[in-house]
Amino acid sequence: MTSPTLRAADVLAKRLYEAGCRHAFGMPGGEVLTLVDALEAAGIRFTLVKHENAAGFIAEGVHHQDGAPAILVATIGPGAMNGVNVVANAHQDRVPMIVLTGCVDADEALTYTHQVLDHAAVFTPITKASFRLTATGADTIADKAINCATDPRPGPVHVDVPISVADAVVPLSRPRRRCPASATAPAGADLALARDWLVQAERPLAVIGLDVLDGDTGCVLRAFVEHFDIPFVTTYKAKGVIAETHPLCLGAAGLSPLADSHLLPLVRQADLIVAIGYDPIEMRPGWRDAWDVDLQKVVDIAAVANTHYMHQASLEIIADIPATVEALAHGLKARKNWPEGQPDATRNALRSAFPTEDDWGPAAVIAEARDVLPEQTLATVDSGAHRILLSQMWTCMAPRDLVQSSGLCTMGCAVPLAIGRKLAAPDRPVVCFSGDAGFLMVAGELSTAAELGTAVIFVVFVDASLALIELKQRQRQMANKGVDFGRHDFAAIGRAFGGNGVRVRSREELRIALEQALTADRFTVIAAEIDAQGYDGRI
Repeated sequence: MTSPTLRAADVLAKRLYEAGCRHAFGMPGGEVLTLVDALEAAGIRFTLVKHENAAGFIAEGVHHQDGAPAILVATIGPGAMNGVNVVANAHQDRVPMIVLTGCVDADEALTYTHQVLDHAAVFTPITKASFRLTATGADTIADKAINCATDPRPGPVHVDVPISVADAVVPLSRPRRRCPASATAPAGADLALARDWLVQAERPLAVIGLDVLDGDTGCVLRAFVEHFDIPFVTTYKAKGVIAETHPLCLGAAGLSPLADSHLLPLVRQADLIVAIGYDPIEMRPGWRDAWDVDLQKVVDIAAVANTHYMHQASLEIIADIPATVEALAHGLKARKNWPEGQPDATRNALRSAFPTEDDWGPAAVIAEARDVLPEQTLATVDSGAHRILLSQMWTCMAPRDLVQSSGLCTMGCAVPLAIGRKLAAPDRPVVCFSGDAGFLMVAGELSTAAELGTAVIFVVFVDASLALIELKQRQRQMANKGVDFGRHDFAAIGRAFGGNGVRVRSREELRIALEQALTADRFTVIAAEIDAQGYDGRI
């Protein structure tokens, strides 16, 4: 009796399906046709997009909703190269992503040069690993790729798939799977020392980062900070891991010098810093050595050991974050801290620094959108001055309420991220905030939004300028060069691609547009026309 067989591409696709993947995005070429066929056969929907870079961001948007690794599919040569930006972003933003590229067979590449280049050499520096699929090792390579992508810290993994290997028939065999790792908690002298510091501290402060997003950490963190009365700051990626309306929340930090002018002095007043899952890849230079380990006690609870040297700690604990927080708190009495009330003063100062009452301008757009859109709205934001302002003003009630590129800070991410989020969460409102320059980079993906039926609300800050760069240019007293461009009709662009489009110049017009967009059966582009210098003094 003949044993059942599968193609090597089927083995890879089935393993991705087992990992929870239900979507893949890209642009097919002849080298990946078998791979696309295998993904579809395994139950993973392949969606054609307009550019591989956007494909990766749509895949990331889906990941933020379903938790499974994102899948980017690109063909040989130019297709693979188009995905470099989003792969580098996944590496710096800690996004688990499987990057599947087609390639010619090794023997073919000895004499055939058209479009042929060394994919692994390109992707190795910007991924956690790069594999070349083999027929008999397809299952093992698939399992290695998934585990490597999802292990702390998560990130992209590249798999090059030769044409003949994808089509190769392989006999069914026992799957080779790695046993799931058990959570580990600290013990012994280091744990005892950290607990002693926690008991003695009168001015503790927590800095919470994106590592806490992996796993169910929010409830444990909230109980911890409440029990010990510890005010906390989050990075932009960690916004909402504890609702930002919580009385101990001091908001987010990362790129705003204005916010830092209030937060960093408080950091330096703390006698104990507890860094919880804090990955400083999101932070601006002002957060380099933000505390002094010679004068302050610092406990760094991290997913991986410190190789960044952005800061140092008195005690570094590499262990499961929820288990570590519980071990720190176990049996210790609750207490009140900061007897002179400095965190409350800082919170009030931050509130005054980012007012919401402007008649019009970027802050008014953000404030009005937050007021109109439901609490459960999912948001994405592109890089630029508007991102810095929005990240300080946009209140998040849950993890991943706001998604952005905050490690690489690449432009053109918000539109595809929003499409992916809406695809994976069709019953929740999704709003995308883009600068006009970033929006123009990916405007073609509006056709993808239309084809997928994703009724995203795209809010575009229209100021005909690279506002953040123009601001830096003026601050350095340089001539205005290379930062301004024409004012385009973004509302018309939205309508041209099959959505709704409206231009707004006041809070009232914006409110009406948002309310209509919430009930629309297609995407809406809202072009909010603002002054290019509206960010002065605001970020």
